[in-house]
Amino acid sequence: MARMKFICDAERCIECNGCVTACKNEHEVPWGVNRRRVVTLNDGVPGEKSISVACMHCSDAPCMAVCPVQCFYRTEEGVVLHDKDICIGCGYCSYACPFGAPQFPGQGTFGVRGKMDKCTFCAGGPEANGSQAEFEKYGRNRLAEGKLPACAEMCSTKALLAGDGDVIADIFRTRVLQRGKGAEVWGWGTAYGTQSKAGA
Repeated sequence: MARMKFICDAERCIECNGCVTACKNEHEVPWGVNRRRVVTLNDGVPGEKSISVACMHCSDAPCMAVCPVQCFYRTEEGVVLHDKDICIGCGYCSYACPFGAPQFPGQGTFGVRGKMDKCTFCAGGPEANGSQAEFEKYGRNRLAEGKLPACAEMCSTKALLAGDGDVIADIFRTRVLQRGKGAEVWGWGTAYGTQSKAGA
């Protein structure tokens, strides 16, 4: 079974925010929550880079380790999801995540917090695949339709890669060899334990 992963090629990202827009549009993500965002590293300094950041669906996910009600679970493809019916909105996962993926939706004028929300790798949730309940809570289940996450499909420069970890690591490795630079993969070692699989 394929192990789903993300790679953002900082040499190709142009900070267009197409990935952010695609995600919000595809899943009707609530106001105040961005499951994906573009971050600029070393902003204003020569050699600055931009990367697209979301849940990396870590091999040893810190959010799973700290959740007191164990609402996080891993699918057969390695996608880390959470069950909003079990979530109590304590926020421990948001503190534990090195990527800032779990977020409180902004509901109400006085900052009333609700169930956590995060990137689902377009894999829906625990409800029946393609059901209205699944869409309302988690968005569209593109993986069940045989598609990749909308953010990666909409990336105009193909900086954001998503899919089988071995396949996307090979694509990235080929790019690095062809251009002769940019072997660093931000977040890969933190999320998956080793950087050697992704770069030269």
